[in-house]
Order: sequence, then structure tokens, then C-alpha cells
Amino acid sequence: MYAYKQQAQVQYRPIQTVPVTRPVKHAKVQRKVRPVKKENFFVEFLRRFATIIMLSVFGIFVVPTAYNGLVKQVVTPDIIPLKTSYSNSMKTNPTVDTSVNLYTLANPLTKYLSNDLFNNMALLTPTVQKQYNEVTTMYHTGEIEALKNQLLSLMKQYPTIKPSIYVWEYDHGGYVDINSQELYPAASIIKLPVLVRMFKSIEANQFTIYDEMKMIEQYRSTGSGNLQYQPANKSYTIDYLAKTMIQDSDNTSTNMLMAKMGGMEDVNIGLRDWGLSSTYVRTWLPDLSGTNMTTANDMAKLLYNLDNPGFLNINSREYIIDYMSHVKNDRLIQAGLGTGALFIHKTGDIGTMLGDAGIVFAQNGKKYIVVILAKRPYNSTLGKDFIVKASSIIYKAIVG
Repeated sequence: MYAYKQQAQVQYRPIQTVPVTRPVKHAKVQRKVRPVKKENFFVEFLRRFATIIMLSVFGIFVVPTAYNGLVKQVVTPDIIPLKTSYSNSMKTNPTVDTSVNLYTLANPLTKYLSNDLFNNMALLTPTVQKQYNEVTTMYHTGEIEALKNQLLSLMKQYPTIKPSIYVWEYDHGGYVDINSQELYPAASIIKLPVLVRMFKSIEANQFTIYDEMKMIEQYRSTGSGNLQYQPANKSYTIDYLAKTMIQDSDNTSTNMLMAKMGGMEDVNIGLRDWGLSSTYVRTWLPDLSGTNMTTANDMAKLLYNLDNPGFLNINSREYIIDYMSHVKNDRLIQAGLGTGALFIHKTGDIGTMLGDAGIVFAQNGKKYIVVILAKRPYNSTLGKDFIVKASSIIYKAIVG
């Protein structure tokens, strides 16, 4: 009996130590933490108070202003009645008492040129771009000094003509460069990159060569070409528009094709993607003031890549060569070529600048690229005379 009581006391003593020690330690920890929590609570209160003040100011002053000035005009634009009379290269008849919105003011071309629609607003959507450069550059072995000297001598005979010349022959990579990097008005030569960009869009499955477009009044353009005299709302295939753009140098069909692709900026995106940084479109045709620019070197590089299978597929190349081999203006470079020579090319003329750019295929198998741009007194026939004589000199020097 004594032994049992003693054992019970031994077992009982350790059990009492547990509730004694734990509450004491816990109380000490709580007393040390409380002052810190009071200090953090005060700082946190100030921080939240400042945040609430800033959000209130933003909600009261900034949000309504932004909504009225930007969001509302995009989502539910206010119509602003305007009385205006204007005319440009894309619209020959003046318009009076027209109603436009702020989006139309910022993007005037979308009123009549668009390829997409969002929220009842016409949009110009650029072509989807590849992330790599497919264009290659001509290889150069050395400048053909004898030919260059002949051309420089010819230039002295025409002091009022300021030419830019680039020649490159395929056999050996010989070339002639006279001011080929200088910016010149592109005139209708700009239709060559428009044509190439069109086929790049077709290869991207954006439309087909058989699609049709209606010629509406906004596309009608003065200058070269006969499409301007056709009745409105008549439909034409893309194939027909491209053919007349190149062979007849038709301005109306050019504007229609640029609109089909998404506008001037779509062409410029392609030019930048191809590395032709000195060529760009700024004005719908006719560009009589010469704001669309290029260089002889850029056009030579584009011509060189017409044969590049990594740039254009075989169907595109066949269409392009067919169009360019039937250009009706044969009075410039082609007039200086030898008998039987084939020339695929595009000409340009805005009065103060006359030019021609293409690839020559001689009967003996020789092949070369030639681009001649000539600034001249307005409509001076000396510009044409210079280009024909320069072409003859180049042909004899390369073909023999």
C-alpha cells in the first residue's frame, strides 16, 4: 500500500509541470509582440488612408476626363457636323456639309479605303509580317570603270539633267554606281513595289488573283491610265487591276490595289521588311508633287529579288514577269537596246522626273539590271534623250 502511494506521487509530479511552464512562456511572448503590432498598425493605417485619397482623386477627376476625351469617342463617337470643301487625288468632286467623327478626322482615309470593320468603324489593317528578311543583295566584284567613264562623259553633254544610274550584270557581278543612293521622286516606278507587295499578300492567303473589286468614285484618279474614264461600281479582278497598273501605268487601279492590301502603310511595311529603307509611299496617285520616293539602288535590289525563290513563289514570279514584259511605254531604256532584247520594266514620269527600271535579257544570253532616274526641267525632252543614249551605251558595253 505504501509502495502504491509512492508510485502515484512520482507519476503525479511531472504531470503538474506541464501546465505551469507553458502558460508563462506564452504570456511573455505576447507581451513582447504587442508594442510592435501597435506601431505597424499605425503605419498601415496611414498608408491605406493615403491610398484611398489618391484613388478618390483619380476616380473624381481623371476617369471622367479620360472617358469623355478618348474612350467615349472610340466606343460611342460624337458626330461633329462640319462644313468643308475639299479635293485631293483620291476624290475629284468637292463635298459639302459632311458629318465626320473624331476617329475619321484622325484617320481620314478610312472613310473610303478599308479592308476591315470593328465596332462599325472602317479600319486599314496591315498585312501580317514574317519575322525574317527574305531579300538578298547582289554580289559585287568591281565597278566597270570604262562604262562609268562613258556615262559620266554623256552627263556632261546634258548639264540640265541630273541622273541617278545603277547597272549590275549577272555574269561577273560587275556594276556601275552613279548617285544610286540619292533620293529621287519615284513617280510611277512606285507601282513595282506595289505589285510585289500585292503578290506577297496573295501568297499570305489574304486574297486571290481572281477576287474582284468595285471601282467607286473615291478610287478614281487623274493622270495616266484609262480606268478613270470607266463608270463607277463596275467590278474588276485583281489580275486585271495589276495588269493595267503595270502595262498602262494606271493610277486608279494602283489606288484600288493599295486599298485592297490595307493602304499606303501596308506597302511601306513591306518595303521596310525587305530592307528597302529609302523607298516609301506618302501620297495616293497621282503623286504630281513627288512625295513618293525611291533610289536607283533600292529598285535594282527589288528587281534582283524577282528571281529569288525564297522571296516570291514561282506563280507570283510568272505573273510579274508577264505584266512587266508588256509595258506599253517603250520609249526610254528599251529604245536604246539592241535587236531582239527582252526588257521587263516599269517607267515613271511626273514632269520633273523621268525614269525607267528593269532587267535586260539579250539574245546572246547576257543579262543585266539597269535603273536610270533623271531629274530634268519640267517635261524637257532632254531627259528622254539622255536615258535612251545612256541605255545604248550600257547595252553595247555589257552585251557587245
